[in-house]
Order: sequence, then structure tokens, then C-alpha cells
Amino acid sequence: MIRAVLPLLALTLIAEKESYGYQLTERLSTLGLEVTTGLVYPLLSRLERDGLVSTRMVASTNGPPRKYFALTTAGESARAAAKEQWHLVSTAVRDATDKEHSRDD
Repeated sequence: MIRAVLPLLALTLIAEKESYGYQLTERLSTLGLEVTTGLVYPLLSRLERDGLVSTRMVASTNGPPRKYFALTTAGESARAAAKEQWHLVSTAVRDATDKEHSRDD
């Protein structure tokens, strides 16, 4: 389930604040999602390849330069579409589970 919603979460967090991979993993963790960099970095590569994020390299005082990701116009459009889809799916799940719960009463 996390894999399905991870692109929306990543695009949303990057829209809020330009981020590098490990930082994004940490931000997802603060939302209660335990995702690994092994899941996040391939996603970021895919988002970059698809033109949904742009990148820039920034020197780091603690090692190699960091690749920061920022949302592109196409990324904002994709985020809006994914958000709309998520609302449809989450509403359907909520409605179905509420009906199931009321049948149990």
C-alpha cells in the first residue's frame, strides 16, 4: 500500500520543501512511515526521469555533494492528479468499510 501512495507523498513533501533523498526518507518517517532509502532513491530517479522533479547538486560539509529535488510544473500537475485519485480511493475505502462496520452492529 505504501508503494502505491509513495509517489504522491514524495511529490507533496518536495512541493513543500526542496529535499535530498535521505532528508525525504526522514520526513516520511516523521509521518509514521518506515520507508528505506532503497525504496526512496529509485522513486526519486523515476520522478526525475519522468520530468516530475528537477535536481541540483549542493556541496555538503559532511561528505559528497547532495542532489536536491524540486517539483517541476509537470510534477505539480501529476501531484494534483494523484491527489484527486487518492481522494476517490480513500473515500471508496472509507465508505465500504463504514458499511461493513454498520452491518456488524
